[in-house]
Amino acid sequence: MLPQRMKKAIADNPKKLANLIDLVNLPSTLREFVGQSQISHLGCFMRVWSYIKDKNLQDPNNKNMINCDEKLKSILLGKPRVDLVELPALIKLHFPKMPK
Repeated sequence: MLPQRMKKAIADNPKKLANLIDLVNLPSTLREFVGQSQISHLGCFMRVWSYIKDKNLQDPNNKNMINCDEKLKSILLGKPRVDLVELPALIKLHFPKMPK
């Protein structure tokens, strides 16, 4: 069951939700990281987050910072450290712009 505010957000802007869950053809760098040729924005973010957790890449002193290994750097513009808040925007850069 979805929270009330999420239901309202979906009802107010269904196109925004569609952009998160629609499958998109991935560019080569992201395709190699994810291991699929098509994935949604949300699915891609979940794969990256799962990778970060599996490899224990969160900074132990500051859980909001991610210490990137070489594979993660390849999709996050070569940055050695990324703030957790930046992560969705950096992943979104790989996806093509959706027409309005």
